[in-house]
Amino acid sequence: MAKLLRKPSLAEQIRALPRFDFEIELAALEQKHGDGLALLEALVESRLIAKDTACRFYADFLGFTYVDPFASLITQEAVSVVPIEIAKKVNMIGLYIIDGVLTAAFAQPEDDAIVKRISLIVQMPVSPVFALPRDITDSILIQYSSEKSLEETLVELGVSTVFDHPERADSESLIKVFDDIIYYAIRERATDIHIEPQEEQCRVRFRTDGLLREVLSYSRKLHRSFIARLKILCSLDIAESRFPQDGRFSMPLGTSNVNFRVSTLPAHYGEKAVVRILAMGGMKSMITLDKMMMSQTILAPFRRLIKNPNGIIFVTGPTGSGKTTTLYSALHEINKPDINISTIEDPIEIQLDGITQTQVNAPIDLNFAAVLRALLRQDPDVILVGEIRDLETAKIAAEAALTGHIVFATLHTNTAAQAIIRLIEIGVESYMVAPSVIGVLAQRLAARICENCKEPYYPPREVMQKYFLDEGLTDVPFFRGRGCGACRGTGYKGRVAFHELVVITEEIRTLITNKASVREITAAAAKVGYKSMRYDGLKKVLLGLTTIEEIEAHTSFEWAT
Repeated sequence: MAKLLRKPSLAEQIRALPRFDFEIELAALEQKHGDGLALLEALVESRLIAKDTACRFYADFLGFTYVDPFASLITQEAVSVVPIEIAKKVNMIGLYIIDGVLTAAFAQPEDDAIVKRISLIVQMPVSPVFALPRDITDSILIQYSSEKSLEETLVELGVSTVFDHPERADSESLIKVFDDIIYYAIRERATDIHIEPQEEQCRVRFRTDGLLREVLSYSRKLHRSFIARLKILCSLDIAESRFPQDGRFSMPLGTSNVNFRVSTLPAHYGEKAVVRILAMGGMKSMITLDKMMMSQTILAPFRRLIKNPNGIIFVTGPTGSGKTTTLYSALHEINKPDINISTIEDPIEIQLDGITQTQVNAPIDLNFAAVLRALLRQDPDVILVGEIRDLETAKIAAEAALTGHIVFATLHTNTAAQAIIRLIEIGVESYMVAPSVIGVLAQRLAARICENCKEPYYPPREVMQKYFLDEGLTDVPFFRGRGCGACRGTGYKGRVAFHELVVITEEIRTLITNKASVREITAAAAKVGYKSMRYDGLKKVLLGLTTIEEIEAHTSFEWAT
């Protein structure tokens, strides 16, 4: 009788990897933890092997699919059918329901008894997949968070006297409610958390899809402890409330960290704090240029620009306009084994394989200029400078571009042409700006119409005449979101970028050398195809991606020159 084929164990699969070179470390972990889930968690914790690779091997060993809850679509329908008490006890979380079948992530998907019990509870078949226990635990904290649960906890804290003093900011109860606010913000895809004292109450607002929404309010007597808790996390001075303070902190989430930037500001009723959610290490997905829905008239020349051997390419826009995402996408496109790419960032938002990334550290004077000088001695081909803030960094970047390097950088300007003038205003000589800059991409983000409740409508004739008179459009359907549970009644979910691109021609170089105005540079760019951001935004309206109201909120008429 033929022998049954035995599936290779997790350790055996890892030893079969092409570049396996940690036998001593693996053997030690195998001796300590055996060959099951404990070994997998130890491997991920020690970073000897990438989490996704190790988890796929383990899932294959079990005979199941691996799903990362932080990189998967999780629907509220799937979450809500399993009570939180059951989800915590079993360590599982519903992911989505398709054709009456619940797909759910389990730490032990091979346990048929548990899967059957969940199936009885939810009254439908369950398709189990594997996920790391820690990822499931933290996903439960996020997905089951709600305004109602937060409000109930805050009411309990409000009637307590233990929070009358800010030195009690390390209380377990306060830490829990503060963490719950963070979890809820992540669930709501918020980019910023505003904690604001008012005359009678304090409020928490989230910025999601570019729109601010009040989430909850709480007793003013808790506010000083809230602010103190934030300052403790950032190692700031909790006794100082007269001056603004800035800081950062990280919070473990699953097997990664989520990073935050904090700003406090003295206001009339107390200190206001804004917490920006920067990135989740290892969980923020890379968006390629193809998936950014960039207009072809901009994407094609931008692709040509990023493949130049030298020069500076700027991406401009206000804070939170997606500049870094665009730059990462550009680097991803040109990242090849024969190209040396280095970045200087504050902070590092996405870890890119094959690229050397350095984070600035202001307290020890490791600033953009210092790192950039060092990078030029590292034989780079491509350099990304997270932000050009001063003359020294700007000059070094220009010199790098003139000596055979391609430099990607960001600037805070309203339009693409203004970036040229901004460099000269910083103090870079026009004779250096003219030959070094090869292109400037400006962008904004508009709230995207919710696909779940999207509906067509015909705008009034005067609207069409106002925005599309030159195109001769009349009876063209626009789209809007009615408002539904998926978009919290706003009609918007997600965001879409719109752009303008100035490609530097010889005529524009001459204008820069002669210190021409923004209007003159824009007019010269229009001769070779330049269109304003407003124009690109209106194209996105016609495509049904966003609304006229969003374009009005993020552009102005003078840009349409």
